[in-house]
Amino acid sequence: MTSKTGPRSHRRPSPARGAFFLLGAALPVAAGVAIWLVGQHHTPEYTTGLFGEQGDAAVTLKARLGTALFGLAVVQLLLAAGMYARLPGRAAASSRIRITHRVIGWTAFLLSVPIAYHCVRTYGVETTDTRVHLHSIAGCALYGAFVAKVLVVRSRHLPGWLLPAAGSALFVAVGLLWYSAALWALNDYSVPGLP
Repeated sequence: MTSKTGPRSHRRPSPARGAFFLLGAALPVAAGVAIWLVGQHHTPEYTTGLFGEQGDAAVTLKARLGTALFGLAVVQLLLAAGMYARLPGRAAASSRIRITHRVIGWTAFLLSVPIAYHCVRTYGVETTDTRVHLHSIAGCALYGAFVAKVLVVRSRHLPGWLLPAAGSALFVAVGLLWYSAALWALNDYSVPGLP
């Protein structure tokens, strides 16, 4: 295919597109690093409550909220697959499914905020063992992936493959958080593969 400026494959990317791409890469990384730095330099307050619960009760509540968050992430994954006709025997989804995907996405984000706030305020970023190190990294990555997904959804200038990549990173981060904390707490402080 050709255009007035010649073959499409030989066109130079515009400086604005390159700057937007760099900004789109820098902001998610900055979000994750900022959370990491705040968590590293914060003095843990082990008595912090969550919706009136403290101690083990707060951990259990957070695990249940985290499980609900993971459930919403699974629904999001299925809705996204439906929107892009990736489910067997299904055509591309209607605008109603797109709106549902957006509403559930924002609901999941809002559900994650009190969980993350409690984690950072109560514990900060910890690297004492494999499980908590993985959990700390996944927590920071979650918000970096969220920023990336919002930027990619809003942009018409970025490659199309970035949206499923950002959505996948977000799903993996939620899954790792659930596995390393919610499942751990609900499974009598034990999960397979993590000491």
